[in-house]
Amino acid sequence: MRQKAEPVEAITDEIRQLCADMIETMLTIKGIGLAAPQVGKLLRIFVSNVDYEDEEGEIHLSDPIVYINPIISSPSEELVKRSEGCLSIPKLYAYVERPEKITVEAMDLEGNLFTKECSGYLARNIMHENDHLNGVLFIDRIKGKRRTLLEPELRRIKQNYFLKS
Repeated sequence: MRQKAEPVEAITDEIRQLCADMIETMLTIKGIGLAAPQVGKLLRIFVSNVDYEDEEGEIHLSDPIVYINPIISSPSEELVKRSEGCLSIPKLYAYVERPEKITVEAMDLEGNLFTKECSGYLARNIMHENDHLNGVLFIDRIKGKRRTLLEPELRRIKQNYFLKS
């Protein structure tokens, strides 16, 4: 989880199967995104089913989308602080500040490049999943006193989930 993922060199049957398995896993656990490093594959792939957030703050889901070798650009200067959680750090939520808008360029399962301008929760979701590809967890974006306050809970999670064999 702390290593940087490698680019996908070619879309093979194995890559297609990995993506299908990731989508199935994400949907089974009712997640809204999943990155390949979270399932033990150090590849620059993530899946997401966030579509948009309406004016009432409700998140609308779409069919899952596969992002291969994503590149995030054009972050807005406007930052938004919002609660985040992660499947890799169960039962922990904390406020994280991220740009309101971004652009993401990625490849789909057919090898076609696509570009998407994203805002709101979709942008947050894409940045969160892309962080996994760079060995970054959302808790790494929490600094100072807020991070210090989370340390006891992080130790508890580490003991309960990561140190058991």
